[in-house]
Amino acid sequence: MGPGDLSRALAALPPRPDPRRVVGHETFDDAGIFVLSDDLALVQTVDFFAPIVDDPYLFGQIAAANALSDVYAMGGEPLTALNIVAFPVDALPIAVLSEILRGGQDKVHEAGAVIAGGHSIVDDEPKYGLAVTGRVHPKHMLTNAAARPGDRLVLTKPLGTGVLATVMKRGQLADDLAQPLYSTMARLNRAAARAAIELGVRCATDVTGFGLLGHASHIARASAVTLRIDVDRLPLLAGVRDAVRRGVRTGGAERNDAYLASLVAWGDVSDDDRAILVDPQTSGGLLAAVPADRVAEYLSTVSDAVEIGEVLPRAGSGLVLA
Repeated sequence: MGPGDLSRALAALPPRPDPRRVVGHETFDDAGIFVLSDDLALVQTVDFFAPIVDDPYLFGQIAAANALSDVYAMGGEPLTALNIVAFPVDALPIAVLSEILRGGQDKVHEAGAVIAGGHSIVDDEPKYGLAVTGRVHPKHMLTNAAARPGDRLVLTKPLGTGVLATVMKRGQLADDLAQPLYSTMARLNRAAARAAIELGVRCATDVTGFGLLGHASHIARASAVTLRIDVDRLPLLAGVRDAVRRGVRTGGAERNDAYLASLVAWGDVSDDDRAILVDPQTSGGLLAAVPADRVAEYLSTVSDAVEIGEVLPRAGSGLVLA
């Protein structure tokens, strides 16, 4: 599904305003937020997908980290999770499913949350993910709609998971490139989110299936600003640029590119860089709009965080590549 598909589907539904629902689909945020009291709100999200790696335990970890990331992207703390499972019981041993669930449970426990149950169906292809409920203070949440001119853009994980996963599926990814890929996808965004809240950051999103530019476009639209991204400063996983030069692409990247074509001032960006910018990510990092006077401290606090651009007053395109 491309970045614009869900918005078109939701546009057909009649709205039902509720003052307690302070964040919904209108701002393309990563999760919904529902206020319970002056100092407590629920963060709710759901995400699942088919295996991206062969190892079932690792797949469970990655899928869980990806789902938990939506809560972190809102500045929240995960509390409970429900397993979502589709599994071909006649084609694969139940031991495989047990390993997927064990990987997911271990990652949920690492986040300080608990598995509260779940639901399973029989399907021709394995799929796994979580429905996650978290909590956040209504005055200290992160949203797509809170970027301000002068903020600096910071990305907390390197790009390229979609490209490298495609190389891996072809059996062509060397071990020394595979391990960093697995590590970044299985890593929680907890530290990045906590540091953002502590430093007064108010705007963030996690970079997943819509690619860096797709998720950046959501911030630009919701905040009514322009984001300028310095392409030369983008952090990349080792092996990504070489794979892109060899023509490695994904179907998701093509859909993202088609959606973004008229929304971006592309400048003289190369075809290879363009492919990286629209590459769908799995369990990517946070893209945060950090106040200029806090960016140095944020960068020193969050490992792998890199400043990649800035927020400008809205003028023409919502995204400008430099």
